[in-house]
Amino acid sequence: MTTSTRPHNPAGAPYQGMPAAAHGGVGVAAARATDLSKVYGQGETQVVALDRINVEFMQAEFTAIMGPSGSGKSTLMHCMAGLDSISSGSARIGDTELTDLKDKKLTKLRRDRVGFIFQAFNLLPTLNALENITLPMDIAGRKPDRAWMDKVIHTVGLADRLKHRPNQLSGGQQQRVAVARALAAKPEIIFGDEPTGNLDSRSGAEVLGFLRNSVRELGQTVVMVTHDPVAAAYADRVVFLADGRIVDDLRNPTADAVLERMKAFDARARTS
Repeated sequence: MTTSTRPHNPAGAPYQGMPAAAHGGVGVAAARATDLSKVYGQGETQVVALDRINVEFMQAEFTAIMGPSGSGKSTLMHCMAGLDSISSGSARIGDTELTDLKDKKLTKLRRDRVGFIFQAFNLLPTLNALENITLPMDIAGRKPDRAWMDKVIHTVGLADRLKHRPNQLSGGQQQRVAVARALAAKPEIIFGDEPTGNLDSRSGAEVLGFLRNSVRELGQTVVMVTHDPVAAAYADRVVFLADGRIVDDLRNPTADAVLERMKAFDARARTS
C-alpha cells in the first residue's frame, strides 16, 4: 500500500460508516465527552492527562485517535470506555452517563455495550477460536445470535480456523479472533488501543481491513488509538491530541495528510 492513498471499498461508493449527515440524515453519537478532564496526583506532582476534552464519536463511523507519546490518547479511550474514572466533566455511551454508574452497573455496561481490542490478543490458550469468540457471552449467560455470529466470522475470514487454538494461529489470525470476539456481542461501540501494534505490516493491514469492513458492512462504531499514519488512513476521521487537548480533526484522511499533521505538531512542540 502506498501512503498517498486511502483504502476504498471496491465500488467506490461512500462508506456506510460515514456519518449519517453525509447521506442526508442526522448523525447520532455512540459516545460523547463533554469538558472531560483527567488529573493524576496532587500539588507539585499533579499531571493533567486530559484537559476539558469535548468530542463525539458517531455511530457507524471509524475514528482514529493520534498524537505524540503522553498526549492523552489511551487515557481518553480508557475514560470513554469506562475503564478509567474521570476527574471532572462528562463521558457518555449513548445516553448513559458513565459517572453516574456504580461499579456493578459499569461492569455490565462494559460487558454488554462496549467491545475492546488491544495490542495483546488476550486469548485463552486452552480454548479454540470459536470458544474464545463466545467466551464473554458465555460468562454473561447469553446465547449468541447465530446469524450474527456467522456474519461476523465471515467478515473477519475465520470460518476455516474456528477449531484452532491460539498457538495454531498466526498473530494476525489471533487478532482477528479478538476482533470477532469484540463484534460478537453486538456492542454499541468498539475501542481499540493500538490493535495492530504487535503485528507485521501485512497482518496489520488485514486486521484494519476487517475493522473497516465491520463499519461498512455491519454498521459497527470503532474508535482506535494508533501512532501509525497508514493505520489511521483506514478511518473516516482522525482526532489529534497534544498535551491532553484536541488540536485537530481530519476527515477522509490519507496517510500522507496524517503524517504532515503529525510533523507539524512535532515542529510546534520543538519551538514552543
